[in-house]
Amino acid sequence: MGSNLGDSRQLLMTAINNLSDVRAVSGVYETAPVGGPTQDAYLNLVVEISTSLEPYELLSVCQGLEQEARRVRAVRWGPRTLDVDILLYGELQLTDPDLTIPHPRMYERAFVLYPLAELAPELLPKGWEAPVADQVIERLGDWPL
Repeated sequence: MGSNLGDSRQLLMTAINNLSDVRAVSGVYETAPVGGPTQDAYLNLVVEISTSLEPYELLSVCQGLEQEARRVRAVRWGPRTLDVDILLYGELQLTDPDLTIPHPRMYERAFVLYPLAELAPELLPKGWEAPVADQVIERLGDWPL
């Protein structure tokens, strides 16, 4: 999840509180925007949930959270009140115009990898040679703390 418009911290907390079966929440990371127009820094975090929802049902929940936060999709990679992405869904691999799992750019984004490694340092996504925490250090350097 990420936010850089409005009361970002509150928007993130509201979205978390509106999710069912939250298992863990990472710390909040302030990060520079990637791509898109000039904009303010983001607050980002990763949430682990347990769900019986199918992937497209979960996507609908994510989009509903964004709508509740009054997200406007005016500019690609532009500022937003709330962005909720599905990074992983167990071992599922899905490539579709509406939903790609694992998230196609998560492996190159520090704002995803740092909080993900905080929650699941030993996670070994399919196709990776080393766990997430090792990949963070190898790809991005040491922890930003």
